[in-house]
Amino acid sequence: MDEVPTSEIIPALLPPGVSPALERRFVELEDFVHSRRPKEDLRILRNAFEFGADRHSRQRRMSGELYMFHPVEVAMILAGMQMDLACLSTALLHDVLEDTDATFEEIRRLFGEEVARCVNGVTKLSKINLASREDRQAESVRKMLLAMVEDIRVIVVKLADRLHNMRTLGSMPRDKQERISSETIELYAPIAHRLGMGKLRSELEDLAFRYLDPAAFEEVKSAIETKRQASEQVLEAIRNTVQKKLSAEGIPARVEGRVKRPWSVYQKLFKQKITIDEVYDLLGIRIITDSVRNCYAALGEIHNEWHPIPGRIKDFIAIPRPNLYQSLHTSVMGPGGVAFEVQIRTEEMHRVAEDGIAAHWKYKEGKKGPGEDDQRVKWLRQLVEWQKETRDPAEFMSSLKVDLYPEEVYCFTPKGRIVVLPRDATPVDFAYAIHTDVGHCCTGSKVNGRMVPLKHHLRNGDIVEIITQKGSSPSRDWMAFVKTARARNKIRHVINATEREKAVDLGQKLMERDARRLGVSLSRITRQQMEKVAADYGVSKIEDLYAALGWGKYSARQVLSKLAPGIVEPEAPAAPPASPTDGRVPADDKDYVIQVKGIDDLLTYRARCCNPIRGEPIVGYITRGKGVAVHSRTCPNVQNLMYEAERRIEVEWAKGPGESFNVRLVVHSDDRTGLLNQLTQILFGEEVNIRSVEARADEKLLDAAVVEMTVEVRDKKQLERLVSTMRRVPGVRDIERVH
Repeated sequence: MDEVPTSEIIPALLPPGVSPALERRFVELEDFVHSRRPKEDLRILRNAFEFGADRHSRQRRMSGELYMFHPVEVAMILAGMQMDLACLSTALLHDVLEDTDATFEEIRRLFGEEVARCVNGVTKLSKINLASREDRQAESVRKMLLAMVEDIRVIVVKLADRLHNMRTLGSMPRDKQERISSETIELYAPIAHRLGMGKLRSELEDLAFRYLDPAAFEEVKSAIETKRQASEQVLEAIRNTVQKKLSAEGIPARVEGRVKRPWSVYQKLFKQKITIDEVYDLLGIRIITDSVRNCYAALGEIHNEWHPIPGRIKDFIAIPRPNLYQSLHTSVMGPGGVAFEVQIRTEEMHRVAEDGIAAHWKYKEGKKGPGEDDQRVKWLRQLVEWQKETRDPAEFMSSLKVDLYPEEVYCFTPKGRIVVLPRDATPVDFAYAIHTDVGHCCTGSKVNGRMVPLKHHLRNGDIVEIITQKGSSPSRDWMAFVKTARARNKIRHVINATEREKAVDLGQKLMERDARRLGVSLSRITRQQMEKVAADYGVSKIEDLYAALGWGKYSARQVLSKLAPGIVEPEAPAAPPASPTDGRVPADDKDYVIQVKGIDDLLTYRARCCNPIRGEPIVGYITRGKGVAVHSRTCPNVQNLMYEAERRIEVEWAKGPGESFNVRLVVHSDDRTGLLNQLTQILFGEEVNIRSVEARADEKLLDAAVVEMTVEVRDKKQLERLVSTMRRVPGVRDIERVH
């Protein structure tokens, strides 16, 4: 009797929460896994599917389909990466702890410790009541990182979960689309990159780009398609030529065409302010051969046939990227003056480039996984270690995002050890990468035998020697130029300890001075009374209260009024002035459009470096003698300021939408007649007041122009709407907000 494919067998009685369509999709998953792992017992997948379907039976997604379709699709993505059964079972169960009444003990009893631990690691902290969405996000990410160190499959499931959510984001409200896409491009795509998962990272970035800037996405996509169609015949001829030459030389290889992704193209257009015609690596070919020797042989054949473009040859085989990506890259000038890129790698390198750390799980070899010494796992362990000391959620997230940036600079110690650092890293970053004590005692540096400043930017191939001196300590000024999270955290730790001691001492002196002035005997106040008042201010120790006084977060009189209520009267809050009648922000010291949460009498002002506007996320920083400086959370200076966590304070936009904010915009465009008129018509249509405008030819680029304008906007939404409309004007290449 012929064997009947399982995909044709649909039970007459389906389990609760399972529709015929859902059952068919799960059977397709079973067939896919069985074809690659014929000797494995797949009952654990069936049990996980039925358990999840039962618990999610009353839940539906925003699109209206049964919720269980989502876990099945996540498992299908992971099956394509050849992940093991424990990982696939985790995918099928990954939302049951968060969204149903299932318990950790129940999962462990039914599916084992391994699956239960992974499911718990993937689960967010939504059931914990934290102060804000930012705090919840930071703690969820912190929990995820800790779980990743124990089992890397946690993040692999999480990334597959995010990928399917992004694929089905169309049914979500616009504000959620933007929030989820922003989180994806800032956090999850960089994590995928650091783990070497190039294919998944690329799709995450393109999907996020589609929702963050739909107009720009469609414009770039259309330009890529037009260019591809125009060059398709040339590219096909190049592929045939390469295939013939390699065959003639006895080099076994397959040659594929490659088109640069929309997000990658947009990044190049945005950073370099160029047109699509100037993107030389938009089209390319990929040569996949059988050995490293043949990779270099193929590179020689390419350079014999076409002239290489100087400075475009990169050897990531000899020196792999930190995520273990290996390949040879070169750009050449092809037939008819068409430039194109060539990537050359082995089959194993290609598999690692596509799936990264997930490439370690092979069905035919059983459970394997990355080794303990895998560089990407080491990075995770170091990351968790560096973040342990960071308790402030905003500080944690900004520090993490800095560490997730692609690493691109390869430097050497005098003894030949390779040190990989981010672009624009400095000798101080290099010193801390060697050892914490080397960083702390660093007093100077030599690069290629020549003395350089500590803020010197390192380049590929630099030989760096660090000069140290015992007893030296980090300088506060280093925070302004270091690039790595490791260096930043180590410097912050030393400075925080020193600054905190000063703040505690100053706070204690302020308390004693005001107590003498107001006739309060501190010797009669018990430690229990002090601790109770400290708790009222949200701190657990008396020293923390003194530190807050030293920073200027509270006044000594405020504290004494609680310690001795019969003797000291509380400070009366200052009455706010009458509202301005012209709709402008008041010109005095206090910025009345912003207030400190819970306190209405602290001096506040918007920082000039970023000039935040209504609707932007903001954060306050207590300055000595000037009040609270309010920055946008995305301000570049925030990262340098927030290392003193005690001086961070929560602020919010006050009610009253009448004010306006000056914003400076720079428009990069083609140099053509009528463009300025179109831009000003858009401003007129939005009823936006123009404070100044200047147009000139771009000195750096041919046939390009720059328009600088200062306009008044009501809030962030109006600014985003304005920029989005202006981007659609023909000839506009980019628009940036200048602080």
